[in-house]
Amino acid sequence: MGRARKVPDEVVFEAVLTLLDTRGEKAVTFAAIAERAGLAASSLAERHGTVTAMIADSREAAWQRLEVLTDRASLEAGRDAKGAVQFLKYLNGAALPAARVQPERAARWRARVEAEIALRLGGGAKGRDAAAMLFAVWYAQTAWPGPEVSRLRLKGVLRRLGLA
Repeated sequence: MGRARKVPDEVVFEAVLTLLDTRGEKAVTFAAIAERAGLAASSLAERHGTVTAMIADSREAAWQRLEVLTDRASLEAGRDAKGAVQFLKYLNGAALPAARVQPERAARWRARVEAEIALRLGGGAKGRDAAAMLFAVWYAQTAWPGPEVSRLRLKGVLRRLGLA
């Protein structure tokens, strides 16, 4: 049985991002991704030209998904302290693109997320400071999931800051 001729880019990008996360850039080859995505290596080469371009395309797609998800969270989360937690929960499970690859973009996204949180916490210096702390706790939980991190709840952080 031959390989599928049509495989959506998202399947390829997910395979690339998973391999990057688990084994690093050197492990990403057309052959490795072809095996994971069910597509011929030559098709990947035709689509992306180089492995470097395929990795860049995958990271760009991840950023675009994250930015769309952030837009949706902004529209759907309430405009109060409870909404700040809700906003971050919308972002849970999102593949966070490697910040070290595009640090300026990561900084802009973080500033946007913190501004959205601060808006829900009443703005001002106190709101901005609380937003930075809430983002840091959320990001730590996202980057290092596990029982020791999950004991600190976002709602509990807001309570300790006197905001909920």
